Amino acid sequence: MKNLMKILSLAILILFVSGCQNSPTPPAKPVVDETLPVLKDIKFLSEITEIGFEWQPSYDERVDGYYVYRSNPKNPNGKLERIATLEDKYISHYVDTKLTPETLYHYRFSTFSKEKRESIPSDVVSATTKPLIESVTFLKAIAGLPHRVKLIWRPHPFDRVESYVIQRSEFSSTKWEELAVVNGRLNVEYIDGGLKDNHVYKYRVLVKTYDGLVSKPSEIVEAGTKPLPNPIENLQASTTLPKKIALTWNPSVQKDFSYYKVYRALNPLLFYSYRAKTVEPRFDDLVDENGKVYYYKVTAVDKDGLESYKQDTAVAGSTLGIPKEVVVLSANHDGRSINIVWDSEDNRAVKYNLIKSFNSQKQVITGINVKNYTDKDVIPGVEYKYNIVAVDEYGLASNPTDDVIVIIPKEQ
Repeated sequence: MKNLMKILSLAILILFVSGCQNSPTPPAKPVVDETLPVLKDIKFLSEITEIGFEWQPSYDERVDGYYVYRSNPKNPNGKLERIATLEDKYISHYVDTKLTPETLYHYRFSTFSKEKRESIPSDVVSATTKPLIESVTFLKAIAGLPHRVKLIWRPHPFDRVESYVIQRSEFSSTKWEELAVVNGRLNVEYIDGGLKDNHVYKYRVLVKTYDGLVSKPSEIVEAGTKPLPNPIENLQASTTLPKKIALTWNPSVQKDFSYYKVYRALNPLLFYSYRAKTVEPRFDDLVDENGKVYYYKVTAVDKDGLESYKQDTAVAGSTLGIPKEVVVLSANHDGRSINIVWDSEDNRAVKYNLIKSFNSQKQVITGINVKNYTDKDVIPGVEYKYNIVAVDEYGLASNPTDDVIVIIPKEQ
C-alpha cells in the first residue's frame, strides 16, 4: 500500500511538473501534499494588460493561502513560474498586471499549508489579454499651407481616452518622432508649424488612455507644405535716366500673388537692404546723384506672406552721368574780339554755357547752341578767363573746361 501511494504521489508530481499536453509546466520540485484541497472552477476576466481571477476560497483549516503560477510567453519551454503568494485563505480574487496586450498566458493555482506544502495544482487556466485599442479611424492631413501642416481626426469613441500622441516622419524615413500630446478626447486638431517650404511629411496618431495604455498607430497620412512663389524673371534696370533708376520685370502669374519686394545694394557681394514694395512689375528708384550705380534683386510675395527666392545674380542699374567735358580747340583774338572754338566728345550736349571771368567779375552766357563763341565785349589789356560747360536735354551739366585765358594787347 505504501508503495502504491509513493507511485501515485510521483505520478501527481510528474503531472504537476509537465502539465497537460501543449500546456506549460510548473517550476522545480514543489513539496506536494495531495490531501490539501485543490482549487476548482477558477473564473477569469481579461483586459488589455491585466487578467483578473476569481475562485471559491477554501476554508479548510489546513489551508494558509494560495500560490499563483504563470507561463512566460517569451520563454520557449513554456515553463510556469511562481508569480504571487496570497497569504490569506479567505482571499478569493487576484489580478495579474503589466501584461502584454493580445498575448496568451497559462496559469495554475495551488493551496498551501502553514508548512508551505502545496496541493495538487489546479487545471491550467489559459487566458488571452485583449488587444490594444485601435487608434483614430479617420485622420486627414491638410496640405498646401505656408510653413505648416494641419491634422484633423475623428474623436475616439472610447471614453477612457485621455490624449492623442502625434508623431511625424520625413517622407523618405522610417523613423518617427513624437511631436506633441493633445489632451482631451474631443480635441481633434493639431497644427505642425515651422516646417520647410515645399516639403512632404508623414504623420500618424496614437491614442493614450487614462491608465497609460497607448494604442497601435493610426494609418499614415502625408502632406506637403506650400511652395514658395516662383522667382521673378527678366529683371532689368536702366542706365540712361537722370536722377532715377527704372526697374522692370515680368509680372508674376501666381494666382495668390500679393506684391513685390525690391532690394538694393551698393556692391553685388554686400547685403541687400529692403528698398520698396510694389504691386506693379516696375519700380522707379529716385536717386539724387548723377552716375550712381546700384545693384538690385526683386522677389514675389503671396497672400500668405511666402516670399520667392532672390535672383542668383543681381542686376546693375545707374542714374545718368553728366556729359563729358568739352574740348577747347582754339582761343584767339583779332584785336577787337575774342573767338573760342570747342567740340564735344559725346552727342548728348544740346547747348553750352560759357563762364567769363575778369577783374573779379563773372558772367555766364547760356543757351549757346553752336560750338563756338565770339566775345566782342572785351577791353584790350584786360585778362579774360573762359570755361565752357556742356548741357544735355535733361539739364545735366558737364564739368567746366580748364581755364582758357586770353589777353588783347593794348595798342602802342
